Amino acid sequence: MRRLLLALPFALLPLAVAYAHDDDHDHAHGTLGAHEHGVAKLNAVLDGNTLELELDSPAMNLVGFEHAASSDADKAKVAAVRQQLEQPLKLFGLPAAADCKEDQQELESPLFGNAPKADDDGDEHEHDHPHSDIGAHYQLTCANPDKLAQVDLAPLFKAFPATQKINVQLIGPNGQKGVETTPAKATVAF
Repeated sequence: MRRLLLALPFALLPLAVAYAHDDDHDHAHGTLGAHEHGVAKLNAVLDGNTLELELDSPAMNLVGFEHAASSDADKAKVAAVRQQLEQPLKLFGLPAAADCKEDQQELESPLFGNAPKADDDGDEHEHDHPHSDIGAHYQLTCANPDKLAQVDLAPLFKAFPATQKINVQLIGPNGQKGVETTPAKATVAF
C-alpha cells in the first residue's frame, strides 16, 4: 500500500501542474512543492479496506512558528499539536458507517526532532529563516469501505485555523482527482 501512496504524486502530476499556475505566493522558484503559509497538501488513497492519508503542512499553519521550540510556551504548543495529530479520527471526518480504525501513523517534523531542519531545496523566505514542515501519515482499515463516500476536513481546519486551503489529491474506487478545499468548502467526495 505504501508503494501506491508513493506513486500518487506521479499519477496526479497533470493535476499538480494545473495547481501550479494558481500559486499566488510562489517563492520565485516555481517548484510544485513550494512551501506556502496557509496552504497544506493531503494525499488520500482508498485501496480495498485500506485508507491512507498523508498530510504535509508548513509548521506555521499548525503551531504558529517554524523555529526550533526553545521557550516553554513553544514546547507546550508543539506538544499540543503533536497530540492533536496523533488522533486522526478527530481531524478527518469519516462516515461512521465506514467503521474506520487507525492501524498505523507516522509524524515527522524538525520540531518533533525527527526530520531535516529545513526544506531539502534550501528554500528560504526573504526573512532568512528556514522553512519547517510537519508531515503526518496515517493508515486506517475501514470495515465498510463502500460507505466511505467522502472525507470532511472541517475538523482539521477548525483545529488549525491558520490553514486556509488544503490541496487534496485522491485515488479511490471512482478514479483519481485533485480538489482544493477551504474552511467553507471542506468536504471531499471519493
